[in-house]
Amino acid sequence: MSQTTNLDGKVVIVTGAGRGIGREIALLAAAEGAKVVVNDLGGSADGDGASAAPAEEVVAEIRKRGGTAVANFDSVAEPASANAIVKTALDSYGRLDGIVNNAGILRDAIFHKMSVADFELVVKVHLLGSFYVSHAAARLFRDQGSGSMVHFTSTSGLIGNFGQANYAAAKLGIVGMSKSIALDMARFNVRSNCVSPFAWSRLIGTIPTETEAQKARVAKIQAMGPEKIAPLSVFLLTDAAKDVTGQIFAVRMNEIFLMGQSRPVRSIHRSEGWSCQSLAEHGIPALKTAFYPLERSGDIFTWDPI
Repeated sequence: MSQTTNLDGKVVIVTGAGRGIGREIALLAAAEGAKVVVNDLGGSADGDGASAAPAEEVVAEIRKRGGTAVANFDSVAEPASANAIVKTALDSYGRLDGIVNNAGILRDAIFHKMSVADFELVVKVHLLGSFYVSHAAARLFRDQGSGSMVHFTSTSGLIGNFGQANYAAAKLGIVGMSKSIALDMARFNVRSNCVSPFAWSRLIGTIPTETEAQKARVAKIQAMGPEKIAPLSVFLLTDAAKDVTGQIFAVRMNEIFLMGQSRPVRSIHRSEGWSCQSLAEHGIPALKTAFYPLERSGDIFTWDPI
């Protein structure tokens, strides 16, 4: 383990920590001195099945490196099992200082072909799962007067993407939830922030590679390892980040972006009020030059990762 101790004595839960980004966060948190609850249901990328192996392997790796960790196999997608994840931290280490809501699944489909079940399940795992784990930890954080929550969002929600209405809705919902937590719990010294990762993972591996453009896009993403996401995510759990809350960050290789939050960009007024005709003739034309185009993440981040 590293000699740095930025999380010395702290207990941290990382959900979805059996693979990819979650695994790297768990390993680094342990290297920084944290006692880590490695949560992973061990299901497939679309949420089917379960296995103890991924979480157990990460715990074994942490212990091999001299760190402290325990495995948990509960799903984030139900209140009772989310409470059980938090209970694992308390039973094992007697306290809890931080949570990283990383667990997720993908069930992509063009909107008119997306099933109700696939929409609901993705929202349940990402948005409700983040809520359930955060809610289970919130009262502990309030009572001890400290705590940090790190939630994973995505540019699919912040900007847009094809075939991911379920995922985008959940990820943008997480942003709203995180800001509300930050506002509601600031008086208790509880922080809440979002991270939007650019990194190759098992979920990103579901992106189609049927065209040359798709193949080129995936090749660029494959070069971005999940270990690049861990430093910022772990930093947000430390006391050095005590003044950082309510923010949205994006991480792409060695780049870190502070993402914008919704604010008015242009306004119009009419002393006598608006009608459909005046909106058509004057109102919308006045606003139209400030409209956002139908862009995806790749249309905004057009340069190669640094």
